[in-house]
Amino acid sequence: MLKFLMLLGLIGHLICWRCDCLLTYTPNGRFQFSDLKDNAQMAKTFDGFPLKRSMASMLLGVFSMLLSFWGYFGLYRWMADFSQTFALLILIPAVLFYFFGVAHHVFCGVAEWFYVRFGRTNEARKAALEFFKPTLPFMGVCYISLLTFAVSFFIAVVGGYTALPRWCCIWNLLPCFVCIAPFRVVGAANLACAWMFLVLLIFI
Repeated sequence: MLKFLMLLGLIGHLICWRCDCLLTYTPNGRFQFSDLKDNAQMAKTFDGFPLKRSMASMLLGVFSMLLSFWGYFGLYRWMADFSQTFALLILIPAVLFYFFGVAHHVFCGVAEWFYVRFGRTNEARKAALEFFKPTLPFMGVCYISLLTFAVSFFIAVVGGYTALPRWCCIWNLLPCFVCIAPFRVVGAANLACAWMFLVLLIFI
């Protein structure tokens, strides 16, 4: 059962990574946050962008976050056999990551959908930004929760609080993310999490 839950975590993060790609890659190239300042560039980037991609990203994002959560829940149950403190430091951030992550995925998709649906005009850009900016705290809580989990799990493995070899700490999502991030890969956090669950699937 534990390996099955690790597999769900792996699949969930891979689907979530795909959702990131659906929102970021357009028929005209990759969307950059700097485009938000220049509507001419942003309108060009999203020219011909299918609305169904934003919708698919929202729906699949919610589903992928649910799958991912079961991976973290499996880790919580496994960690409880070694340390209740570290188990809670996995469960609580995982719950926050799930709820705020779902909201973040939906908000991103909605903002993009409305921008494209209403003609990619400057007014549409301003309206999308006006909608999205108040939701930034949701993104903040989402990533802070994931960071809290990563640090807690890293310390647990390095400190010998688990049955995993201490060297497995290098496959924690934090070191993996640090290695991937400089390449500016879309959805780097999801790829790092997927890799972590793959390693756990093998070694737990």
